[in-house]
Amino acid sequence: MPHLFGLWQARDVRRCTEVARAEEIKWSVLPQEEAQRAADDEERVRRGFWKKLKTTAARIPFAEEVTAAYFAAFDRNTPLKVRATLLAALAYFILPFDFAPDFLPIIGFSDDMALLMGALKLLSNHVTPEHYKAAREALDDLRKGGR
Repeated sequence: MPHLFGLWQARDVRRCTEVARAEEIKWSVLPQEEAQRAADDEERVRRGFWKKLKTTAARIPFAEEVTAAYFAAFDRNTPLKVRATLLAALAYFILPFDFAPDFLPIIGFSDDMALLMGALKLLSNHVTPEHYKAAREALDDLRKGGR
């Protein structure tokens, strides 16, 4: 099966989306409770990431970071526990109601940004320049009406 990250770099957005939906992460090597939580986060991110990003990209100053985290989370070269941590942070970003609901002016995304920036700081060695490059390209496409 083609690799999601490679498809994005090849600019095959349609196939990239199909592969992201079809390519399952093998969580079974983690303890059962952790594996279930990671699988739930993965499903939430697969279902809601692009929709949430499309509606918020113009309003959040950390759009590139959140998108790079998405690509790192689904990059099979990223270690499993790192993927699980990134997916947990991304799943929190997608939640419609959280500590500071996103519809509140100014503070709405502050908790999302703090959580994601903390995860990225801890895992910065695993979110590569290639992930950021793919993120910039995805955001350019999104702003031009793609995805």
